[in-house]
Amino acid sequence: MARARTNVLAALLPSVEMLISGMALVEMSGVSKSYPRRVGLRNEEHFVVTNVSLTIDRGETLGLVGESGSGKSTMARILLGLVPPTGGQVVFDGVNLATARHDEMRRLRRRMQPVFQDPFAALDPRMRIGDIVAEPLLIHRDDAEVDASREGIRRQTRELLNAVGMDESAIMRFPHEFSGGQRQRINIARALALRPELLVLDEPVSALDVSVGAQVVNLLRQLQREFSLTYLFISHSMPLVRYLAGRIAVMRDGRLIETGEATKICLHPREAYTQTLMAATPGITARPAGGE
Repeated sequence: MARARTNVLAALLPSVEMLISGMALVEMSGVSKSYPRRVGLRNEEHFVVTNVSLTIDRGETLGLVGESGSGKSTMARILLGLVPPTGGQVVFDGVNLATARHDEMRRLRRRMQPVFQDPFAALDPRMRIGDIVAEPLLIHRDDAEVDASREGIRRQTRELLNAVGMDESAIMRFPHEFSGGQRQRINIARALALRPELLVLDEPVSALDVSVGAQVVNLLRQLQREFSLTYLFISHSMPLVRYLAGRIAVMRDGRLIETGEATKICLHPREAYTQTLMAATPGITARPAGGE
């Protein structure tokens, strides 16, 4: 009987492994990125990311933490397909970005969207807010899933602005008429226009006042539930990432030095560098992600 039970479990193992691997939306394996640099009379390769491997599961928030220059933003650009890695590979929902065809990449770009650090620089000052939010819909108007009719775009623009807490009266106004927090809400609305599965949030509140940033972070948590989103949240603030993320990956000098459950890493960090990051920023009194 014991041998039969063992045989049954052994037969089930491949299925279990396939199920677990299917949970990963993003798989980055041995990713490196270098740029040529002149050193004296020689040309050398300067690595800003070195052999980084991580996964992002569907529906989770992975916090990527490190000081300025640690390689966080480069990782974000590689994941979004904006720059190619020097080594390693990035797989999004089973598709290797390095070998994807042009039409595949176009479809994938609908499913992953960025939100950048500077909310004003990310908005064209000559465009009205309605046009900014609707622009992704117009670019992808040939896709069957996009309602590109005039009324459809107007309706979706209103819905997106309402989803981020903005009144539809903003549609006819320009970016300079809004505060930093409102501009970031507009950026988030634009990022949601194509109903992506993954948002890459690169220091999205670092340019905002603390109270305004907290409002935006709470909005992100709300939107994650409503839109079934997966987040890569990049920050230099460990307490902030602990509040928002379920898992944390810590980068230093282009290398991944520690990764694991957010609460465990924040309470019992293995690396002295992680402890330094915790001590460098004020605590957040709100409960961590997943708490009650």
